[in-house]
Amino acid sequence: MNLPMQGFKVLDLSRTLAGPYGTMMLADMGAEVIKVEQPLVGDESRRFTPPSWNGESVYYLAANRNKRGITLDLKSEEGIKIVKQLVKDADVFVENFRTGTMEKLGLGYDILKEINPRIIYCSISGFGRTGPEKNRAGYDLVMQGFAGLMSITGETDKPVKAGMSIADLSTGMFAAFSISSALHGVKQTGKGQYLDVSLLDGQVALLNHMVTGFYATGSYPERMGTAHTSLVPYQGFKASDKDVIIAVANDGLWKKLCIGLEWNDLLENEKYKLNIDRVKYREELVTILSERFSQMKCEDIIEMLERVGVPCGPIQTIEEVLTHPQVQAREAMIEVNHPNVPNLKVPAFPVKFSETPTSVRYHPPLLGEHTEEVLLEIGYDQETIKQLKSKNII
Repeated sequence: MNLPMQGFKVLDLSRTLAGPYGTMMLADMGAEVIKVEQPLVGDESRRFTPPSWNGESVYYLAANRNKRGITLDLKSEEGIKIVKQLVKDADVFVENFRTGTMEKLGLGYDILKEINPRIIYCSISGFGRTGPEKNRAGYDLVMQGFAGLMSITGETDKPVKAGMSIADLSTGMFAAFSISSALHGVKQTGKGQYLDVSLLDGQVALLNHMVTGFYATGSYPERMGTAHTSLVPYQGFKASDKDVIIAVANDGLWKKLCIGLEWNDLLENEKYKLNIDRVKYREELVTILSERFSQMKCEDIIEMLERVGVPCGPIQTIEEVLTHPQVQAREAMIEVNHPNVPNLKVPAFPVKFSETPTSVRYHPPLLGEHTEEVLLEIGYDQETIKQLKSKNII
């Protein structure tokens, strides 16, 4: 079965998470991805432990399936020569080194497009390749703070980061989407292009209506925990046994909530009938709701509200998510055959394709696992490969 990206070749020099996650998405869609790592050392995410699984970093395992892995010393002339040879028939080149590093190595876009005019050169960085901050390193945590996410996340007096690496992961998605779009453009023009993808730009984009609201009003939302600036009640509450999310997004749902829970006193209270007034009286209403919900079990709240059509749900642990029948029915996790990790499970590609479903072709590669195989494919003989190994170039 032909996958959507089958036939495209990606040379992936990225490390850690944003780049590897993006190229993994392309690989899941059928692209041939060759992951290039430093000999003996490899991608630094291989050493991000704990946790590890049979000695393998789960950080690395979760972002590198469906790739072939090779090692090359990019500080050697022979290593650079091999990269340029691989670029000749590649469709995509991905890197996330510090600004200026690729140019110093002789692997900048201006050089590679002369070798292959159709190449899509995707450069991933923290702050982007232009502007006064272009030389700064940009890690996920740094960007969650710098790009404003932490200013709106957490309790009133305490900024917190998102639980997952949201800046890295979303940047990887933006990169994969942009690469796919650019490859479509090559079909039309025959020319490749340079993609400047940054964690900063991605996080500003995800602020979405909040930045538009700032330009409209000159103000922006403060941290409110699980609450919503414009809707009440639209937040988490503590039930007697665990936390529950209530999402009353309009006045009709407020009426249904009151009917479903048989809270006629709140239904008849004029102060709470309209959302604009519920926002105005947020503190007193939330106090009333908090007291009432604290006397009820989460399961009972959800049952009563779902019966009348009010969106709600529990705040689940990762274990509860993975064992939930809906998550299992969606086949959200897949098992990967791995030489060192029996029963390796990783999140599946999140979109279901009716005609071209994704599959696992390669386990996350061991360091340099496919070096010899790839070099033989581009014309190197066994003796030359042996010499390159002896000099630690591969």
